[in-house]
Amino acid sequence: MSSKLIGVGVGPGDPELVTVKGVNALRAAEVVVVPVMAAPDGQDGGEPGRAEATVLHYVPGEKVVRVVFALNERTDRARREAAWDAAGGRVAELLTRHATVAFATIGDPNVYSTFTYLARTIGELVPGTVIETVPGITAMQDLAARSGAVLTEGTEPLVLVPVTAGATVLKDALGGPGTVVAYKFGRQAREVAEALRETGRIDDAVWGSALGLEGESIRSAAELDGAALPYLSTLIAPARRDGTRGGKL
Repeated sequence: MSSKLIGVGVGPGDPELVTVKGVNALRAAEVVVVPVMAAPDGQDGGEPGRAEATVLHYVPGEKVVRVVFALNERTDRARREAAWDAAGGRVAELLTRHATVAFATIGDPNVYSTFTYLARTIGELVPGTVIETVPGITAMQDLAARSGAVLTEGTEPLVLVPVTAGATVLKDALGGPGTVVAYKFGRQAREVAEALRETGRIDDAVWGSALGLEGESIRSAAELDGAALPYLSTLIAPARRDGTRGGKL
């Protein structure tokens, strides 16, 4: 009988934002894998990640297995590929001993998630593995709720941009008609602020980090002063609106 790998979205950090289906999937799995960032020597960095901290609200620690990933590694492709292969091998080994393995990922497993790469690797290493996902609440949804920013109205498009792709991509999106959400922009906060000012979108924009956690910060983008922010910072620049009800219908 084939084993099953389930990618479970556990939200942006607030444990109350894990869905009932997500909690049930975590509890039903025999093992819950959580990604941890590799230290410079490639080993477990020691600190629990956001996904692990959330998971531990719902399952006992002895059920959780840490697997090292080269999270955020963008410059050394060989190191990144080796880390993915090693992580995939570790999860493949777990699948030979357990009928169901859950992989907990912050946000949603189908939105800029490490699970995407893991699932592809497992498909090659353990053919026949059943792969499923349980959706999770995203950081943009949480930030919208906490800040009062409306993501979309009427016919407005919504554009999601990882600023790791470059500030130029963000600026192009800001030049369009819709709401723009930027992920992972903390290290390029200065470039993001410049793009917002150049496109006239800074006054209504808001950013947030550590949503739902100790140290949460939610502020107007107009307060961006160029200082580096946490890597997992989220920005919402709402579409230009005329203030009328249903103006975009």
